[in-house]
Amino acid sequence: MKKMKLVMVGNGMAGVRTLEELLKIAPDLYDITVFGAEPHPNYNRILLSPVLAGEQTVDEIVLNSWEWYSDNHITLHAGKKVVEVDRVKRIVRAEDGTEAPYDRLLMCTGSNPFMLPVPGKDLKGVIAYRDIADTDYMIETARTHKNAVVIGGGLLGLEAANGLMLRGMNVTVVHVMPWLMERQLDDVAGKLLQKSLEDRGLKFLMGAQTQDMVGGEDGRVKAIRFKDGTEVATDLVVMAVGIRPNVDLAEKMRLHCNRGIVVTDTMQTVTDARIYSVGECAAHRGIAYGLVAPLFEQAKVAANHLAQFGIGRYLGSLTSTKLKVTGIDLFSAGEFMGGDGTEEIVMSDPFGGVYKKLVIKDDKLVGACLYGDTVDGSWYFKLLRDGRSVHDIRDKLMFGESNIGDTGHEGHNKAASMPDDAEVCGCNGVNKGTICKAIKEKGLFTLDEVKKHTKASASCGSCTGLVEQILMFTAGGDYSATPKKKAVCGCTDVSHQDVRDAIRKEHYLTHDEVYRNLGWRTPNGCATCRPAINYYLISTWPKEAKDDPQSRFINERSHANIQKDGTYSVIPRMWGGHTTPDELRRIANAADKYKIPTVKARAASASTCWA
Repeated sequence: MKKMKLVMVGNGMAGVRTLEELLKIAPDLYDITVFGAEPHPNYNRILLSPVLAGEQTVDEIVLNSWEWYSDNHITLHAGKKVVEVDRVKRIVRAEDGTEAPYDRLLMCTGSNPFMLPVPGKDLKGVIAYRDIADTDYMIETARTHKNAVVIGGGLLGLEAANGLMLRGMNVTVVHVMPWLMERQLDDVAGKLLQKSLEDRGLKFLMGAQTQDMVGGEDGRVKAIRFKDGTEVATDLVVMAVGIRPNVDLAEKMRLHCNRGIVVTDTMQTVTDARIYSVGECAAHRGIAYGLVAPLFEQAKVAANHLAQFGIGRYLGSLTSTKLKVTGIDLFSAGEFMGGDGTEEIVMSDPFGGVYKKLVIKDDKLVGACLYGDTVDGSWYFKLLRDGRSVHDIRDKLMFGESNIGDTGHEGHNKAASMPDDAEVCGCNGVNKGTICKAIKEKGLFTLDEVKKHTKASASCGSCTGLVEQILMFTAGGDYSATPKKKAVCGCTDVSHQDVRDAIRKEHYLTHDEVYRNLGWRTPNGCATCRPAINYYLISTWPKEAKDDPQSRFINERSHANIQKDGTYSVIPRMWGGHTTPDELRRIANAADKYKIPTVKARAASASTCWA
């Protein structure tokens, strides 16, 4: 039987995920041809920031190598932009004249960065931040110039600013809104984030409106001018002010477009049933999604129909945002800004770098905003998505899932209580059930194997600790088959003892020194390694090392438990197990004052007071 021909326009994450899903369920149905405008195989666009910061290389963020395309008999035309599609003859044509006929067409043209329409936007040194070429340009500029301005205080802008600062540039972030990341954070969390980034060396101009770019005689930007008449000297301007669905080709093909290429629940275009569309260019029920998880859900549905199963439907996504901005964990979901008819439960610890806001309406959780401690983000998102009443757990809601019910004083493995449909890796849309199934069916017992087979923890790394918990919970005794020299986490191959030895031998005093000199793969570490590194630094050099309040908080939190009857334990810190008579006296005085019945002393690093 002659194979049908499938052509995909675009070689990004959503489109290639569709091909991966299709190859799983119908590997022999199509001859597949892919056109990509960039001269690269499919790569993880989310990890361009670590490449800019010098923490990863381009090769390390490639998701599907050149060999993957050939191994799956896919014809890849890399670096060839499609400029025309003849829907009558069903032929795709690239800019260089390359043609490919199709029976089914998959439009995955993604999005374009938005450039402010101001005078001087075409000057040399004024760029957007979207792809590998932009990243390479910034790296080269940082080698020869000193000053940079980033327009846009969203995630991408802040990551660009941090990367340029790490490359040695003086960076100013310009943001028109009163606080950073206003779409993901409320004003309190946004200002906490700004203060933390200012402490690291970034400068901010909030509420500033760009008027134009000032050029020099060489045609390069030399300053940015604002509407109040002030100027900031700069050698580089990076615009990170948003994206727009790339529908230029679709409109030329006369496909119906409205905020993107309009698609049905089967991801087919409303204009032509032979043509499908997924990703940032697709508009489903009036929404064009920009987060990875919804796009991967679309990919599964499109693959189902391309495989001629005809049973998948995409009904839209309730999205949450879990991010890591230069090592600071953030999470938001739902109506996190609050509003009429809502109540707010707020916990704020500015010194510890932690802020939580839960929004409740009609006894249901309708929104959450977390800064610094996001370990319960997925649980809050499940409560929000399920719409269940939180009336019976309202008094413990702020303290997280591990404190709901009696989990015992010796800790709690979150993996054991998670349902199979709970999302673990937001970057790749992987839930607990998928990970458990792969572990059992394929006999996996190391984190690297889980990454390879499921892609969980293979992107930003923020879910690494949870993936390891699931692995230990599912594999049981087999998990001990991992190498004796166990790495600290998935961010590195270095063991705990190696880290401690290096900190002492090289006199490292900060997290950055450890990550940079010991070859950490994930930018700024993860929830698993940050507390460990923080403890090793301060216990080795107690009067010199820089304490990270957020990592310190996470480390302390994992040892605290609030029980079903309302009792709880508090663990005073004793660095390296050492204390003084005066410190012991203070613990005893606190125990007497609050009539604490039990004080349990541990030789390792702390004493526990049971209240």
